[in-house]
Amino acid sequence: MDTYADLVFLDGRVVTVDAEFSIASALAVTDGVISAVGERDDVAPLIGPDTRVVDLRGATLLPGINDSHLHGCAFGMSTPPLSVELGHPAVSSLTDVADAVREAVGRTPAGQWITGHGWDPGYLDECVADPSRTPSRHDLDAVSPDHPVVLYSFSGHATWVNSKALELIGIDRHTVAPPGGAIVTDAAGEPTGLLHEGAQALIQNALPPLSRQERTEAIRSALAALARLGITSYTEPGLGPGGDGIMRGALGAQTLEVYRQLLADGELTARVGVLLLPTGMASTAEEFARTLTAIGAQGDADPRRLAIHGVKVFADGVVPNKTSWMHEPYVGGGCGSLCVGGASDTERTAEIDAIIRHAHVAGHQLGIHVTGDRACDTVADAFAAAMAEHPRSDARHYIIHGDFLTAHSMKVLAAHDFGVNMNPTIKWTVADMEEDFVGAERAAYAWPYRDAIDAGVRVASGSDAPVTHPDWRQGVATMVLRESKAAGRVSGPEQRIGLAEAIRTYTINAAWQDFADDWKGSLEPGKAADLCVLDGDLLAADPHDIPAMPVVLTVVDGQVVHDTLRV
Repeated sequence: MDTYADLVFLDGRVVTVDAEFSIASALAVTDGVISAVGERDDVAPLIGPDTRVVDLRGATLLPGINDSHLHGCAFGMSTPPLSVELGHPAVSSLTDVADAVREAVGRTPAGQWITGHGWDPGYLDECVADPSRTPSRHDLDAVSPDHPVVLYSFSGHATWVNSKALELIGIDRHTVAPPGGAIVTDAAGEPTGLLHEGAQALIQNALPPLSRQERTEAIRSALAALARLGITSYTEPGLGPGGDGIMRGALGAQTLEVYRQLLADGELTARVGVLLLPTGMASTAEEFARTLTAIGAQGDADPRRLAIHGVKVFADGVVPNKTSWMHEPYVGGGCGSLCVGGASDTERTAEIDAIIRHAHVAGHQLGIHVTGDRACDTVADAFAAAMAEHPRSDARHYIIHGDFLTAHSMKVLAAHDFGVNMNPTIKWTVADMEEDFVGAERAAYAWPYRDAIDAGVRVASGSDAPVTHPDWRQGVATMVLRESKAAGRVSGPEQRIGLAEAIRTYTINAAWQDFADDWKGSLEPGKAADLCVLDGDLLAADPHDIPAMPVVLTVVDGQVVHDTLRV
């Protein structure tokens, strides 16, 4: 035998995710590439004196997981020790939040900013008991009168600050919110400390931007966490000038330079695809075009490890803020709107059409943040119009989130081989609370996986971390069960999909989004050896048990980046 394998797996459930979703029991890796897939006899001749042989003992070998919508730098910055953890179940009440901030004050030098991430009113006891009760600066002032505090919500679309922060930023009852944003005020007209959507830029612009070292440490922290989860690829959706004011610049252009340095230093332990973010919310088409031109063409030394695929655009907001653009009113009134420039729905629709057309003509893939059903229809139609006016082969544009994707949207996306990137872990998180905003029927429908797949739309899944923890196992369980995090009740059973379909959204479909389904995303000879080993038989497991199944080995390009088998 001239060439022996570097790594061989035997006696497991090798889930190939090929066209037939065939199951093998053995696999071999040679020089970073899958060299054989089949049964023991197919790979045994490849075992040499230096081959590492892994006896899977019935465990599951999957393609490396591809989280196709994950803010890597922001995820790293949002987790301890770089931030106060405020997600459920770390905190369950406003009192818990105050206690966590008090503790942070005790270890933070006077005058320095305290940051936290992950609060969600749907999991704060006082807000659940009284939906009119919202977080306030007064909840924080008693525990942090002198330290400015900025706490980011789980969704990233609302920020909660204390009075000291308002004072330093210069926000008072006379401050006018930027277009597309809101400064929440009380009955007396005073700011409560909550800022929504574009108004968050007032805070971000006042904070010191992340240093290069902070960005580097944040991404390193994220990469380590992702390796432990079996995630070998992810899309960093939005790095560029439009992200300079988001989370202290975590989505800014400098973060892309840090990724490039980590790649050069051999520290990039996952494959990263990037969408550029030329402008933020409330942008005009003219501003978008000017900034995109200024960015210019960008390439990287190893496009299989770090690649720029296209651009990201914000079309509307999120349901909990009632800023998703809906056909029918929210509970309590209002339909939201597009968040691009323009004084009317007609003007804003023309702006998003022009933005999409410009990026399409320039040859970019488009990933559009869009959640409301009316916004989904508008964006899908804009995709189709751009394609009709300027035909392109294999554009692979896609809708990001697509919470309320309609039958019309699905038909248009499928007809042009466009995609949608859905978020099962967000569905799991918000299923119970969304009824308060859109009613029971629409809340159950949100993230319509079954309908989208049946319509022929390419569906990929992402966590939107740090909005949710990037645990694909919970995502798979949610797609199969449609059960909620808080109450455990079923939300939209008619939108359940099968296990094989769910796995595809995190593997081969996500690879399609990356223009990479010909070389990654399934376990087939000749493809990149990106692998995830899950302890136990995933195919036979009760879906409720999937989130607790340990990831015991992660391999990227044939290199082991996480291994508890040898511990």
